[in-house]
Amino acid sequence: MQELKRTPLYPLYAKYGAKTVEFGGWEMPVQFTSILLEHEAVRQRVGLFDVSHMGEFEVVGPQALEFLQHLVTNDLARLQPGMAMYSPMTYETGTCVDDLLVYCVSAEHFWVVVNAGNIDKDFAWMTDHQSQFDVELRNKSEEIALLALQGPKAQEVLQSLTAVDLETLAYYRFVEGEIGPVRAIISRTGYTGEDGFEFYIRAQDA
Repeated sequence: MQELKRTPLYPLYAKYGAKTVEFGGWEMPVQFTSILLEHEAVRQRVGLFDVSHMGEFEVVGPQALEFLQHLVTNDLARLQPGMAMYSPMTYETGTCVDDLLVYCVSAEHFWVVVNAGNIDKDFAWMTDHQSQFDVELRNKSEEIALLALQGPKAQEVLQSLTAVDLETLAYYRFVEGEIGPVRAIISRTGYTGEDGFEFYIRAQDA
């Protein structure tokens, strides 16, 4: 049996009594106290998720936009620096390789965030098309930790830890800043249905 991968925050799981399960080849916490209480916390207050098992690819080069436009269905030409966009990535047949987020740092610099169980498959698919474009593709997944702070009080909690003006950070926008002493990309994104933020930090800073 293949050994499960662990995120940089794994030592905290045992410390705080997490129940862990296999997810996409990773050993991840499914609950700490009560699923119901944790669900209510995110819906009514705030909750913190470790989603460091997600994959992050860096795309850099003069044809970075053209390369990504070739792979995904949404129109990335609408992105400006500091904006993110959700999109499926498809095979030539139109079936889905994965659904992902694309972050525009500049016209020649993007980040692509993919699902944990699809990291190797997605990177291979993108690599297969890379030679057609003047672009560099780098798998940074093992170098980055990703946390999601979600819930109605997410802005209030995160604002107490950063000088970034979160009030002006719109949905699907991101900025670079510091959370406490840690440098991070702070993104107003998430999958919970509540307001929230995701922040990308170096794995060694997690």
